[in-house]
Amino acid sequence: MELVKVISEEAVEIRIYERGAGETQSSGTGSCASAVAAIATGRARSPLRVVATGGPQTVRWENGEIYLRGPARIISHGEFLWAV
Repeated sequence: MELVKVISEEAVEIRIYERGAGETQSSGTGSCASAVAAIATGRARSPLRVVATGGPQTVRWENGEIYLRGPARIISHGEFLWAV
């Protein structure tokens, strides 16, 4: 679930909550969905700066295609144990 606040035609702020995990810092899918919703409803225009707690991203929506640009970094490590 994303909560979106339109700041201007060029920027939105989002908060992201994922089932079972609570609030997360960022989500590429969530950023794209939030941007497309703001643009489709006429509240913003492409390209759109999407600011999440994990940092800003830019979403461009044109000709039915969505493009996401922004930094990525590893924030945790884990190990998957396979039990047979």
